[in-house]
Amino acid sequence: MELHGGDEAEAEAEAEAEAEAEAAWEEVSVLSAIYCAQGELRLLQQSADDGPVVQINSTVGEERRLDVSLLFHLHPRYPSCPPNISVSSTGLSRTQCHDIRQKLLDHAAALPLEPMVHQLVQWFQHVEVPEELSRGEEEKEEQCTAVLLLDHIRSHNRYVGLLERWTQQLQLTGRLLLGRHILVILQGLRPSIKEFCRLLKTVKVDVDSSGKKCKERMMKVLIETPCLPPVHTVFRVLS
Repeated sequence: MELHGGDEAEAEAEAEAEAEAEAAWEEVSVLSAIYCAQGELRLLQQSADDGPVVQINSTVGEERRLDVSLLFHLHPRYPSCPPNISVSSTGLSRTQCHDIRQKLLDHAAALPLEPMVHQLVQWFQHVEVPEELSRGEEEKEEQCTAVLLLDHIRSHNRYVGLLERWTQQLQLTGRLLLGRHILVILQGLRPSIKEFCRLLKTVKVDVDSSGKKCKERMMKVLIETPCLPPVHTVFRVLS
């Protein structure tokens, strides 16, 4: 069969997407062999539409070794574009985690567009941990509360599961209010809240009226204000 014009371009795009998806899953297999110690690697998501999400537990710092959890979202265009990365650690502040995440993203952007997770982990292990702000200074300058309005939640388990995962990854506290209006209340560092909003609009979190997976494009930020006192400590769902 001979293809012409748009059909040929569409076929080429589909073939390219399939090759990228195959490369991502091959990399996950290689990573599983490299990080094979108990609890060292977890595959948190196996979605053909959204791409895999891999958690690698590693250490950082030359002098004092700190345990850090790295999450890599290998979205469908990976490795044609770098993975999304989240950083969390009980031994580091949220500001330190955010700074390390930004360094990883910058380094990823400088690498060739090919499978790169193992390179990023190796590079990360020698990153200099930024100095920590005092708790009072961090909260005064960085903390804020945001209220988000969601359009709908049809696939409840999937949607809420993603919200809970993102708040944990980004070290946010949150509350989902289900009623006439669907509200999400978030508290944490402003950059983490912005990343949460970005994920809502770029990841297929729900399904539309026809059952097709969709993104939360209609989400609105109703309130964003600094320095409100903590109102909750974990992500909770209230109806």
